[in-house]
Amino acid sequence: MSEEIARGLQRDRPMHRLLQGDVGSGKTIVAALAAAIAIDAGWQCALMAPTEILAEQHFRKLIGWLEPLLAPRGLRVAWLTGSQRKKERQEMLELVASGEAALVVGTHAVIQEQVQFKALALAVIDEQHRFGVEQRLALRGKMRDATAEPHMLMMSATPIPRTLAMSYYADLDVSTIDELPPGRTPVVTKLVSDSRREEVVERIRGQIAQGRQVYWVCP
Repeated sequence: MSEEIARGLQRDRPMHRLLQGDVGSGKTIVAALAAAIAIDAGWQCALMAPTEILAEQHFRKLIGWLEPLLAPRGLRVAWLTGSQRKKERQEMLELVASGEAALVVGTHAVIQEQVQFKALALAVIDEQHRFGVEQRLALRGKMRDATAEPHMLMMSATPIPRTLAMSYYADLDVSTIDELPPGRTPVVTKLVSDSRREEVVERIRGQIAQGRQVYWVCP
């Protein structure tokens, strides 16, 4: 898996790769390894997530994994989000522009006009189906060389039709993590008629009585 991505980063043309895997299967670890390769070569990376909660989860993990390697080289992991206070945001923007921020993690704030990278080479997009084409293309505009294009690593735990269409019709390679996360038990899916709603409610009541949790999703 990581070897496929490493080879893609070494080519003289931009990598366009979709990394698919279940929640908790290790996609973020693979992304961190890809970022480490690019940073070791002297470039910057950006990781963009659709929500602040998800972006913060990535930020906390990546700081723990990468900062011990970056700090001795005078490099940092930066954090960009729309809810930041002006002073903190300005500090982060300066780190990105100077290149001191080797990895930039955030939401759509990463592609805002004020954000200027010194040497962006790898863009990682989590839950890529939640971003529009123009939003993904906006990362190209962050390259210092207007004619260049960054390597793109897109991650998804949801192989929805749009994602599948992109891999089929577009120039997009696919890597799949097909191993279940540790401790994951087999999933049983059942379809129940709406006329049997009371049976579903009883089943839920029984699960809660056993100390388990239930979530009910409505359209």
